[in-house]
Amino acid sequence: MRRTPHSRLRTTAAGALAMILGTAGLAAIPGTANAAGTTAAPGTASTSPTVASTSGGTLAVQYRTGVSSAAASQSAPWFRIRNTGTAAVPLSGVKLRYYLKADAATTNYRFACDWAVRGCSNVTGSFGTLARPTATADRYLEIGFTAAAGTLAPGADSGDIQVRFHRTDWQQLVQSDDHSFGAAQSAYADWPKVTAQLAGTTVWGTEPGGPVDPPPAQTLFDDFAYTAANDPRLTANGWMIRSWGGGPGVPGATWSPQNIGFGTEGGSTLLKLSTSTEGTAASTRQAEISTNTMKFRNGTYAARVKFSDAPAGGPDGDHVIQTFFAINDLKSPMADDYAEYDFEYLPNGGWGETSSAFFTTSWETYHPVTGQVLNTHTVERRSFDGWRDLVFTIDDQDIRYYVDGRLFGTHSSAYLPERGMLIAFNQWLTSLAGQTSTAPRTYEQQVDYVLHVKDRVLTPAEVASRVAAYRTAGTSFEDTVTAS
Repeated sequence: MRRTPHSRLRTTAAGALAMILGTAGLAAIPGTANAAGTTAAPGTASTSPTVASTSGGTLAVQYRTGVSSAAASQSAPWFRIRNTGTAAVPLSGVKLRYYLKADAATTNYRFACDWAVRGCSNVTGSFGTLARPTATADRYLEIGFTAAAGTLAPGADSGDIQVRFHRTDWQQLVQSDDHSFGAAQSAYADWPKVTAQLAGTTVWGTEPGGPVDPPPAQTLFDDFAYTAANDPRLTANGWMIRSWGGGPGVPGATWSPQNIGFGTEGGSTLLKLSTSTEGTAASTRQAEISTNTMKFRNGTYAARVKFSDAPAGGPDGDHVIQTFFAINDLKSPMADDYAEYDFEYLPNGGWGETSSAFFTTSWETYHPVTGQVLNTHTVERRSFDGWRDLVFTIDDQDIRYYVDGRLFGTHSSAYLPERGMLIAFNQWLTSLAGQTSTAPRTYEQQVDYVLHVKDRVLTPAEVASRVAAYRTAGTSFEDTVTAS
């Protein structure tokens, strides 16, 4: 069971590339993660989906001091982190901040970990400068964790995290005027003067000077309230519909703008992608729509997609692929700055699968000629027919895929993007081997909305709340995202 790299590649004219990306001399753009290795392809790995709460975790931080004097050769803040929520929390997504007042503007500090239940090798420490200094804080010590630190189960705590810091010149430091210092804290207790961030959001404590409202998040939202593929608002809103040839899919098949349509269901406006065939390459019509700029990178990507196990008409069995993904162009074989993140549903198998299978795949790079790939995927083999809420998030730690609020797969920092990407949907046939009939048949994939929130990691519940707010306000389209 192996997805062959050549099945995904597009051969696209330089003129078409310039139209798509606004730049010249680029290599052919792969369409979607239909390239390689569902099980044992070179450079791939497979993981199994896990279950997690959609509400995220809630943390509390306990603190005590190992050095209580007003001035000392070093400060020794010790911590415990408690998971007070109902979902397991990966410590790699947690950051603690201990706030201090530097003894002088030129003073530098050095961090050390003396002992930690989760292992000092899994604890990191760095110093930062506050954008809004106060009388008791202009710096902070940020404590982080590697993936090897593991997770906190609901109700569990991290155990002791005994760290210290000192001036690089080893002069006495004054800690009595530090915001987070507590001279009387000889035993662990909840301490809101230390903050905890989870996936970039502060979930415990208060920063010196109080919280600051963050700037509005840059967002793309589209409810797909269009009339047809030639609706001029599509181009004006940054979308392009594919009409040029090439892969992925059946060689010689056509990518047809006429296979993109719009409609309504239950009061919601919908994007519709149709794929039709009569069992030959010449009769095969596939569909793809994407943004026309590669400006999306870290943040949250979400769409509500209706997958279909059966064709809308005609005999069933074709190896159809239904997708939602983000991707950029491969500038050269095995280029380090290539990136691709995919949801792919195979209702009738294909790629060596004999029945329904659902993949999430994260790509580092690949070679279009040799077939060498660097990617990882998570797969679940069962039907996903019907409406599905799809979310994937990218931050500086990992990529996480959610299906219907469930954490489906987590892929490591080895697959993080180095530059911006397109957002796209397509539906196509990986081969004509699944159904040999010459009777006409049509498959349909529908999309309710798409959402991207730049540089913010949202839970699936937060995604649903944002979409509901757009619809309550009567907003069918917004794009405030600038290039990454």
